[in-house]
Amino acid sequence: MSLGTLDKTGTMNKVDLKTLISVAADTIAAHAEELTSLDQAIGDGDHGLNMKRGFEAVRAEADTFATKPLPDALKAIGTKLVMTVGGASGPLFGTLFMALGKEISAEPDRANLTAAFGKAIEAVAARGKSQVGQKTMLDVLQPVHDALLQGKTGPEITDAADSAAAATVPMKALRGRASFLGDRSIGHMDAGARSTALLVRAVTEIIEGQA
Repeated sequence: MSLGTLDKTGTMNKVDLKTLISVAADTIAAHAEELTSLDQAIGDGDHGLNMKRGFEAVRAEADTFATKPLPDALKAIGTKLVMTVGGASGPLFGTLFMALGKEISAEPDRANLTAAFGKAIEAVAARGKSQVGQKTMLDVLQPVHDALLQGKTGPEITDAADSAAAATVPMKALRGRASFLGDRSIGHMDAGARSTALLVRAVTEIIEGQA
């Protein structure tokens, strides 16, 4: 099923949640060292390890999550991430999934998915007391939402996510631990933005049937 051509009559209920979880966990595990290296430059240096631990915990309960309606499954995944990722990333990524679960329908079409994703982004911004342009995961989430609103195809959405993560390199961090570095945070990609882009690509490619 193509996310790019998903319209008001299309649904995502045929996408296997266990597969999504597995691919997301595999993606984070494969890039854990990269994420840690990015975080060592301007953060605590534990983003890769923390994200890997959280998504492995989600993978361990994939069978249970897969039996739930999509909204309940997403909320449960968010709760698990809050409990297991740790640091600042746990509450932020957990909030993203929990808020998405609160807003999404059991069989979402593209319009519902887009609207729910927008609400989830608002929840992350409120939780992190942040906004776009401050060198955080929001700098990837918002462009992805914009791409959804514009009816972009799956490959265009993943390209937007990757480009948005790269665009955090010249930014000065204004939130999180990286903000303590001031101008020294310039020249480094935000680890949270990179992990967000990786997850967007993994999920989108599964929905597109490319993975």
